[in-house]
Amino acid sequence: MSKHVIHSEYAPAAIGPYSQAVRHGDLVFLSGQIPLNPNTMEIVEGDIEAQVRRVFDNLLAVCEAAGGNLASIIKLNVFLTDMADFPVVNSVMDEYFNAPYPARAAIGVAALPRGAGVEMEAVMGL
Repeated sequence: MSKHVIHSEYAPAAIGPYSQAVRHGDLVFLSGQIPLNPNTMEIVEGDIEAQVRRVFDNLLAVCEAAGGNLASIIKLNVFLTDMADFPVVNSVMDEYFNAPYPARAAIGVAALPRGAGVEMEAVMGL
């Protein structure tokens, strides 16, 4: 099996030597998304809720470019610089996802690129 690179113009361009996502067989591995506005490549203004929404919108754009959607995500990893923001992630995630929910991990980290408060990566099944 060969890998196929996925790219969406509706998600931020990669800010390093990586792809937005890579498909291998029926699996798509989505790189971490931080709350960058794809048009300005700047962190969205607002609170952590605005950041979480932007991350889910960015993930959705990449999922759609690969032929799926958020419901296709089977594993989601959430990285937070403040674990006190975890209830916000749950609340917003409940708006973007329906049961059955993906498997998920939430990890507290010291810092994220560009000073973001949240980053998420995912594995999607097609």
